[in-house]
Amino acid sequence: MGMKDKFQDQSEQWQQQAKEKAQQGRQREEQGRPREEQGRQREERGREQDPQRSGRPRDEETERLQREEEDRFNQDYDA
Repeated sequence: MGMKDKFQDQSEQWQQQAKEKAQQGRQREEQGRPREEQGRQREERGREQDPQRSGRPRDEETERLQREEEDRFNQDYDA
């Protein structure tokens, strides 16, 4: 077997391995998708059942934090 044949065989092996790894990755993605969807559904149900997790308290908290930040900013420039 010559060097050319040896390199060609090695190249073919690498290509085959790359194809197998790509297929395994696709299979893992397909298996992972239903889990992600289930997680989203659970999260949405949790929001509906728990009013504390709804968007409103979070908005109020965000507004409060923004006001505090603005106050700090204003104090820095007033001094």
